[in-house]
Amino acid sequence: MINYKEHITIESGKRSGKPCIRGIRITVYDILNMLADGMTREKSGKKDTHFV
Repeated sequence: MINYKEHITIESGKRSGKPCIRGIRITVYDILNMLADGMTREKSGKKDTHFV
C-alpha cells in the first residue's frame, strides 16, 4: 500500500492549506481535474511527470 504522506503535503501557508503534490505546489484537486479532462503524460508534454 502506498503511503500518501510521502507524496502529498498539507501546509497552511501553501495553496490555502489544500493538499498538494510534494515538491511542486500543485493541488491534488488540480491533478484529479486534469486527469478527468483526459490529460496523459503525452498530452502534458512531460514524460517524467511522476503524478500522471
